[in-house]
Amino acid sequence: MTIFSRIIAGEIPCYKIAEDDHFFAFLDINPLQKGHTLVIPKREVDYIFDLSDQEIADMQVFAKRIAIAIKKAIPCVKVGQCVLGLEVPHAHIHLVPMQSEKDMRFGSETKKLSPEEFQQIATEIRAQL
Repeated sequence: MTIFSRIIAGEIPCYKIAEDDHFFAFLDINPLQKGHTLVIPKREVDYIFDLSDQEIADMQVFAKRIAIAIKKAIPCVKVGQCVLGLEVPHAHIHLVPMQSEKDMRFGSETKKLSPEEFQQIATEIRAQL
């Protein structure tokens, strides 16, 4: 069971943004920017392109809904999307609020936020859904 499956199961706490029957969104605990959110399928799949065409389409629609809420809650020019998936063997989409492309440089130093800041960000994004 991956760490993301354990988050979905409630075994590991997270700052949940939204979920439906098939997908789950929560704040990245090592964010590149405030509001950096992960969107994952509830079905444990390592490689995003191992999802069915319909699952990928549905995941993108779910991610779009989250990205729109992020953009309303976090001042940014755009919300960038990236799929990497090497660190955790569970398909996921990164949604990152951006002022410029450098805001999505993976490997850069991440933001250090307090639990209260994470909770406030999650609350602000959820309010926009």
